[in-house]
Amino acid sequence: MTFRATPEPPSRHRPRRRHDLVAWWSRRQGHAPPDTSPPPAADAHTGPAAGAPETTAPEATTLWRMRTTVRDEPGALAALCVALAGHRVDILALQTHPLTDGTVDEFLLRAPETLPSGGLADAVAAAGGRDTWTERADTHDLVDAPTRALTLATRTALDTAELPLALRQLFGRCTIHSVPAKSLSGRSLDSTPPAEGILEETVMRLRDPSGGAIVIERPYLPFTPTEFARARALVELDARLGPRIPHDGDVLTLPEGNAITVRRADTGDLDAAREMHARCSAATLGLRYHGPVGDADRYLAHLLSPRFGRTLAAYTASGRLVALGHLLWDGDETEVALIVEDEWQRRGVGGELLRRLVAMAAETGCESVYAVTQSANTGMVAAMRALELPLDYQIEQGTLVLSARLDPAPAPEPVLPLPLPLPAPPHSR
Repeated sequence: MTFRATPEPPSRHRPRRRHDLVAWWSRRQGHAPPDTSPPPAADAHTGPAAGAPETTAPEATTLWRMRTTVRDEPGALAALCVALAGHRVDILALQTHPLTDGTVDEFLLRAPETLPSGGLADAVAAAGGRDTWTERADTHDLVDAPTRALTLATRTALDTAELPLALRQLFGRCTIHSVPAKSLSGRSLDSTPPAEGILEETVMRLRDPSGGAIVIERPYLPFTPTEFARARALVELDARLGPRIPHDGDVLTLPEGNAITVRRADTGDLDAAREMHARCSAATLGLRYHGPVGDADRYLAHLLSPRFGRTLAAYTASGRLVALGHLLWDGDETEVALIVEDEWQRRGVGGELLRRLVAMAAETGCESVYAVTQSANTGMVAAMRALELPLDYQIEQGTLVLSARLDPAPAPEPVLPLPLPLPAPPHSR
């Protein structure tokens, strides 16, 4: 700036024993035919009949993501599966990444809670795995790889700002940097990679369709050629579709009765944003941009680019832009920033934009957002406190950094396979 739970399928064999036939007929007809066989004897002192299964409490389990490299030869994966089964580890999903000197196997595992990550790694190493990496997983991972890829492609197709987020979710914990082709002063930067991109173990560099580069870093785990191809496919999709953002807006009525329209903004709003800057006082521009007010306009093209984040704009009924709110991807972190025209301050406009930006951040899986301002900016401090989220305050040389910890977004429902059809009834003789 991230498989599907597979329960055991029902047996395809036709039932052969009589009680199997009774159970099968009951499922098909909703009732069972009369059973004339005597019931199993039960001991009045011991309760259930001998041989009846005993009920035991389910074993506590933990979800793990594991990646290991195995030899590319018959039986290598089978040995790995046998080793995991010996520790009562259930394989929920598996992806393979072919290499020139082996195969990287990526697993989603359900293991006993008493089995630590070191125990998993030792079992895999004993079965021939090497360069093993493990990480705790959660229910977000219970979506199979094709479904995840299609979902991310759909989101990218609808909104060009989704590309960095889609890449982050595709690869799990990684850092995404969007490097512009030119600096804010207009100087060309030597940052554009070749059209085919560059893969350097833990770093991928891809050409950004809007100019510059997209850099993906994952220092703890090298990227595979398969992952590189997936990233290139998403970037190519974005390039073919061109710039796009949803422009649907909400009309809100402020407490004083004025109506404003809040919608997504992009570089098409650049002229309106410059006109708003011209109406803002030097004090307002200074609190927002922390530098010479004459340079404020130079930041707008960067801030309004969907590649670097999302921007919300507030327009009056007459079409005048009066406020901008930015949600900016900053590597592993997310920044929020606001500017409200002087005449429209203290009316709730900034607070409304901030609440929406924070909701967007939570939807994308961000754990926190931060705002950089000055201690004199009481409006921004009040808006952050009104979120009613846990806040951290850091002050250094007059600069105040406010960090808000977000509630985690609810996990999606696991995508489970459709049940297999019931077996055909046995032929009557």
